[in-house]
Amino acid sequence: MGFARTCSVALVGVEGVVVEVQADLEPGVAAFSLVGLPDKSLTESRDRVRAAVVNSGADWPQKKLTVGLSPASVPKSGSGFDLAVAVAVLGAAERIDPKEIADLVMIGELGLDGRVRPVRGVLPAVLAAAEAGYHQVVVPEQTAAEAALVPGISVLGVRSLRQLIAVLTGAEVPEEEEREKGRPDPMLSGLMVPGAGAGTGLAIGDGEGSGPDLADVAGQREARTALAVAAAGRHHLLLHGPPGAGKTMLAERLPAILPPLTRQESLEVTAVHSVAGILPPGEPLVRTPPYCAPHHSATMQSLVGGGNGLPRPGAVSLAHRGVLFLDEAPEFSGRALDSLRQPLESGHVVVARSAGVVRLPARFLMVLAANPCPCGRHTLHGAGCECPPSVIRRYQARLSGPLLDRVDLRVGVEPVQRADLMGQGGRGDSTETVAGRVREARERAAARLEGTPWTTNSEVPGHELRTRWQVAPGALGAAERDMDRGLLTARGLDRVLRVAWTVADLAGRDRPDVRHVDLALELRTGIARGASELIGVGP
Repeated sequence: MGFARTCSVALVGVEGVVVEVQADLEPGVAAFSLVGLPDKSLTESRDRVRAAVVNSGADWPQKKLTVGLSPASVPKSGSGFDLAVAVAVLGAAERIDPKEIADLVMIGELGLDGRVRPVRGVLPAVLAAAEAGYHQVVVPEQTAAEAALVPGISVLGVRSLRQLIAVLTGAEVPEEEEREKGRPDPMLSGLMVPGAGAGTGLAIGDGEGSGPDLADVAGQREARTALAVAAAGRHHLLLHGPPGAGKTMLAERLPAILPPLTRQESLEVTAVHSVAGILPPGEPLVRTPPYCAPHHSATMQSLVGGGNGLPRPGAVSLAHRGVLFLDEAPEFSGRALDSLRQPLESGHVVVARSAGVVRLPARFLMVLAANPCPCGRHTLHGAGCECPPSVIRRYQARLSGPLLDRVDLRVGVEPVQRADLMGQGGRGDSTETVAGRVREARERAAARLEGTPWTTNSEVPGHELRTRWQVAPGALGAAERDMDRGLLTARGLDRVLRVAWTVADLAGRDRPDVRHVDLALELRTGIARGASELIGVGP
C-alpha cells in the first residue's frame, strides 16, 4: 500500500483554506475515486491528471486509487487542485519521495499534455498558505510574480509537470519549448474572465498622470471643492444637476486625486481582482485606486456579489479602496441601492447563499450622480420640463432617506456658463495640485489618528469626535440648530463632524472652527453659508 500527501488551497470568496491532498493506493481493480466535496470542474480533474501524468513520461499506477481532499467539510471548486493531485498520486506510487512533497503547497491546472496552466486567485491562495505557516509554494510560471508578492514565501514557477517531477527527484530539468514572439499565449486564458472588467465599467489607473485632468472641468467651484473633501476624508458624494453639467467628468477625475495605495491596500485590491479574473497579465500588483462604474441596469447580485455556488465579488468589492460611481443613480433598482447600506457602514459585505457564507471586502468611496427629474430639465429656467410634480417626487424618492443619510456630501452641479466654458474665468487647479493637498490632509489625519484602528476621518466614530477630538468652542452652534429643526439626524451630525475635520485638515488647521463646520453643513444640506472659499480649488 502506498500513501502520500501534499497541500493546495481552496478559496472561499477572497479568503483561502489550506487543503491537504491525500493519495492512497491499494491492491484491487484499477479505479480512481476523488472525495472531499469536489465540484464538477474538480471531479473532471481525474481525467486531466491521468492524461497529464502519462504524457509527462510517468507510469499511471494500475491499482485502486483514492484521493481525499481534507477537510472534507469545506466545498472545493475550480481546477487549481490538479497539480497537487498529480504529485500526490506520483508520491503514493513512489515515483517521488513522499517526504519531499508533504510541506509543499501546489496551485495550478494541468493540460492533457502535462503543461501547467495558470488559475485565478493565486495571490489570496498564497496569502492563506503563508498565514497557515507554509514557506514553499509551486505555481504556474505565468503567476509566479503574483505569488512572489507575499513576503516570506519561496515560490517555484513551473511550466510543466515534467519540470516539477525533475525538480522533486533531483534530475535534470527539461527545457520546454518557448512560445514564438508575437503569437498569443493560450495559457493566459485562465487568468482573465471574458467581459468581467468591461461588464462592471472597471478601470485601473496607470499612476503616470496620463488620465483626465481636473483643470479641464469648466466652472463648478463648489463641486471641485467637494471632490477634494471627498478624496481627503473618503466621504461619500452625491452630485445632482441637469444633464451635461459635468457630473460624470468630475467623478472620472476623482481616482487620480486619491493617494496611491499602501502596500497592504495593494495586496487587498490585487487579491480581489485576482479572484474575479480581471487582473491584467504582467501586472501582478494594483498600485492605484480602482474605479468601478456599473451600468444602471446592474442587479443587486452584480453589485454586492453573487453567482452560482459560493458568491463571487461584486462591484462594491471590485471598487475596494477605490471609487464606485453610480451614474443615473435613480435608475438603479431600489433593492440594488438599498443593498449598499450595509457595506457603506461596515466596509465589507456578507453574502449568504445555500453553498455558504462569504465575507468580501468593500471599503469604497461612493459617488452618486442624479438628474433632478426623468427629463433632466426640472431646475433649468425656460427649458420646458413637462414632468408632473408627482413624477418628479417619485423619481427623487428612488434614492431612499436611509441611503442618502449615509452620504456626507450633497452638491448641486449647475449648468456651465459660457464664460467658464470659453476659459474667460481662468482654469481651476490641476489634478496634480489637488492631489498634493489631499495627500497632505491624509498625512495630517493619519498623524492625529496614529495608534487607533482608523486611518481617515470618515472611519472615526462620532462618540470619539465628540469626546476625544473636540472642535473649537461654539463651532457646532449652527449644526445643533439644524438638528433641532430636523434638518440633521444624529448620524448626520456625526458625519458633519467628520467632514469638518477633513476641511480643517485641508486648510492646515489643528481643529475645526465655525467656518469649517459651516462648510461641512453647506456641503451636506446645500444651504449656502458663505464658507465655500475656505479651500482653494481655483476659479
